[in-house]
Amino acid sequence: MISPVTTYTLLGMLKKDLVDKVSSELSMQKQDISLAIDIMLEAMAAALVEERRIELRGFGSFSVRARKPRSTKNPRTGKIMDIPDRKTLHFTMSKSLKESLIAETE
Repeated sequence: MISPVTTYTLLGMLKKDLVDKVSSELSMQKQDISLAIDIMLEAMAAALVEERRIELRGFGSFSVRARKPRSTKNPRTGKIMDIPDRKTLHFTMSKSLKESLIAETE
């Protein structure tokens, strides 16, 4: 069996892993932590839908960026395809997070 610590190291961190970690750190019920995380994620999603920037100090910022329409060639068929304009989510990590990641690789 894989331990909870290994779960998010090997597979990425799931919401369940985040709830477990916060719950153990704050000695609160997992249901309450899960509800708080749900509310936070819903608020963040709503802000992004309204194209507002989200900044989490010490972690990073999320913003919506517009991508222009473009034409590309399908490598299999050689057919030219038109890709319409669209919005994408952009994340910029904070300076402290970036420094932590760089220090970890050295």
